[in-house]
Amino acid sequence: MDRNRILILCDFDGTTCSNDMGNTIMNRFAEGWREIDRSYYTNVIGSRLAYLQIQPLFKGTKREMVDYALGEEKLDPYFLSFYASCREKGIDLKILSDGLDFYISSILQKHGLQEIEFYSNRVVFRDDATVSIEFPSPRNGCDLCGTCKSTILEAHREAYDLIIYVGDGYSDVCPSQKADLVFAKPILSEKCRKRGKACIAYENFRDVGEILDGILADPEDAAGSSPRRRR
Repeated sequence: MDRNRILILCDFDGTTCSNDMGNTIMNRFAEGWREIDRSYYTNVIGSRLAYLQIQPLFKGTKREMVDYALGEEKLDPYFLSFYASCREKGIDLKILSDGLDFYISSILQKHGLQEIEFYSNRVVFRDDATVSIEFPSPRNGCDLCGTCKSTILEAHREAYDLIIYVGDGYSDVCPSQKADLVFAKPILSEKCRKRGKACIAYENFRDVGEILDGILADPEDAAGSSPRRRR
């Protein structure tokens, strides 16, 4: 397998970062957001509309939110070594998130990972401690997600022989259907199963690294030495 043309696309909240920083931030700075969020998780509205409805609830400065995020974040304990291994192997890695840019960039910088390219929704902070949310990576004709991960994946298709997706939740369902290989936590794994999409269960990036090493060493053995993880 040509390792020079492999791309790994990682979700952020619940994946690159073990905890969901978007929820953490909104719990602290957007009182009342949970009711809107329930409409999102029951598929009544998409994430873009949910963000627009939550937007007026935000109250806080950028400094306050960044400081809070840096105090609460829990980067996957194996992500740093996983990323270093990818660099050694010449494997590209990018982050796709339906979360918010300010905490992603701050957390990556905290861990010396600011070189990682990421796609996300954008927050504009105002002087009166309110915010507006922008969506720089939408999908034409679809207004469900703030960040259309499928469109971003498709935009990279011609440049790579193999695109691997690592995710955990609802915003990862569509792009996982288009990826060549999928690593999934329980919510995404269940969604993949219902859609007939094969995926590999994982708990952290140590799992992803070990399984991926086996696949790259022996592409015919799809799940390497851990067939129980195949879903």
